[in-house]
Amino acid sequence: MNQPAPRALIAEDEHLLAAALQQELARAWPELQIAATVGDGLSAVRQALALLPDVLFFDIRMPGQSGLDAAVELADAWPDDKPFPALVFVTAYDQYAVQAFEAQAVDYLLKPVQAARLQKTVQKLQLALMNKAQPAINLEATMEQLRHLLAAPGIASPSAAAAPSSTAPLTLIQASSGSQIHMVPVADVLYFEAADKYVRVLTAAREYLIRTPLKELTSQLDTQVFWQIHRSTLVRASAITTVTRDEAGKLHLELAGRAEKLPVSRLYAHLFKAM
Repeated sequence: MNQPAPRALIAEDEHLLAAALQQELARAWPELQIAATVGDGLSAVRQALALLPDVLFFDIRMPGQSGLDAAVELADAWPDDKPFPALVFVTAYDQYAVQAFEAQAVDYLLKPVQAARLQKTVQKLQLALMNKAQPAINLEATMEQLRHLLAAPGIASPSAAAAPSSTAPLTLIQASSGSQIHMVPVADVLYFEAADKYVRVLTAAREYLIRTPLKELTSQLDTQVFWQIHRSTLVRASAITTVTRDEAGKLHLELAGRAEKLPVSRLYAHLFKAM
């Protein structure tokens, strides 16, 4: 019985580079079918979930959502019974990115893509597709790689490699509530949640809004105090009262002083291994 031809999705916001990659792939791997080519991270996630390709070529820097963030969101939503696609990041030369990819054994291509380098990537991908592990094992290995890449300087945030780390964790937040500005002690905050252009700041009694991006806020907080449980949520670890697994295997947690249940993404489910 013949195996179906492998299928790939290309996410690249520069049309000429996307076309060049597709042409080089046609030479290096004629059997590979390009299922779709998209120009931003949100479209990449949507199309990948619809098409379930075997290989992903994700540009690191894309409008709206980076290639890394797209990969994280996709891994969180990927069907349990399907092997996660082989992932290749495409990037302009960046020593921090290259070092991080090599440290995590994640394949990458430098722009402009060179035929000889692409041939090596194709060989790795063909071998990976021949030796696919069980879907759950395959996905967990990818999660581990993505967790490390998110923490690597210069990838999750372009300025992270050059920016000095904060000398002390943030203790006070200037936040708005209606037409007023409030000084909110970080010690009172139970969780932060990204929502559109704002970040919601939740205490036991109130909700405030700030414009500081969640990634920037994360770097100013004590990671032992606030745990990331989702790409859009940071929670005070000491406030967690219960963690529940639903029928679909998804985790949700509750915090002392709040009634809502907060979802835990696959990427951070390892924090609750006892479950």
